[in-house]
Amino acid sequence: MKLPDAVRAEVEDALGPILRIGPVAGGCISETFRIETGDGPVFLKHHPQASGGMFSAEADGLRALWEAAGDALCIPAVLAMDAAGHGARWIALEWLEPGARGPGFDERLGRGLAALHRNGGGGWGWERPNFIGALPQDNQPMEMWAEFWRDRRLVPQLALARAMGRDAGPARDWDRLLDRLPELLAPAEEDGPSLLHGDLWSGNALSASGEPALIDPAVYRGHREADLAMAELFGGFDARFHAAYREAWPLLPGYAEVRRPIYQLYYLLVHVNLFGGGYGAQAAATLRRVP
Repeated sequence: MKLPDAVRAEVEDALGPILRIGPVAGGCISETFRIETGDGPVFLKHHPQASGGMFSAEADGLRALWEAAGDALCIPAVLAMDAAGHGARWIALEWLEPGARGPGFDERLGRGLAALHRNGGGGWGWERPNFIGALPQDNQPMEMWAEFWRDRRLVPQLALARAMGRDAGPARDWDRLLDRLPELLAPAEEDGPSLLHGDLWSGNALSASGEPALIDPAVYRGHREADLAMAELFGGFDARFHAAYREAWPLLPGYAEVRRPIYQLYYLLVHVNLFGGGYGAQAAATLRRVP
């Protein structure tokens, strides 16, 4: 893995001479590097064929999280993007030094996420579209959360899965769920919108010199339980994280039985469309669990 000469020249124009460069793990979609400049280390992501706006959307999300999180969570600063200004080729971020989790890490992560979620403002949605993995994510605001979750999350991913010939459960079960969403997701209106990370799997929550940090967001204003449902879908978050979150901001009744599987369906459909495999069967099984 080598950084193209033209990209290296752009990065050096923005950040100064690159003294050393080496690949680092963690790039599922993009190539990732640790570069050394005169001002210290930098994390660089490069994707020569990224969809237009992918990295500018990431920068927008990181800035929103940074402003909202305050001292509760560590969010990497955006240092520079490609010269075209669209984030379609590379983005340079503050280097977060990996390290063992410090004392009370899981509890601080849980409380920090709850503090982040206290930042809502505006309605359900976001000011711009962005991406979930490599898939476009429509964030055009809607007045009702159930309508947003149906029309901006479940329906587009379900349509894509069907277009690709990938099974995610019987159509009659999906039709029944989509018709009932206003009833099933009504408690979200009581909570109100929260600023969400949007893609909260364990690989996007890490230790930066012992401090809890979040990376690779897919932000929007949504129901806070969607982040929690994603965190529980594939594991990797300690029970102390969940307990600390609930202590800081208790959940309304019906989350585990009703709303968690509904929220997890979106992320399962995303995995169906990105990876196929057994995610379709997992989505169908989750669909059956909705009361």
